[in-house]
Amino acid sequence: MTDVFVVRNQLGHYWGKAKNWVDGSSPRAVLRTPYQDEAVNTLFELSSRDIELRGEVIATTLSERGEPVIEPSQIPLLGDEAQETQEHDAEVLDTAHELESEPLADA
Repeated sequence: MTDVFVVRNQLGHYWGKAKNWVDGSSPRAVLRTPYQDEAVNTLFELSSRDIELRGEVIATTLSERGEPVIEPSQIPLLGDEAQETQEHDAEVLDTAHELESEPLADA
């Protein structure tokens, strides 16, 4: 049998192998287990840390590539925009530091 179990939250995001929520656009990154009780235990541990979590364990099949067949979430992950802003700010700071460290050319 090729059934596996995944954990999905109320926003349609899936618990990932890297121990964070993923949107499901890359099924390879989604944590899957062949045992339902392992998925339920994972959901229980997650909900004990986040009381706002409304999750469910979903049974799904594996594709020919061995990835779970799931529907990606239409809701963007929280923190993506914040992370992009931080990366942009870091690039701006790096550029500013490079400009400050360059010697001024005598004209």
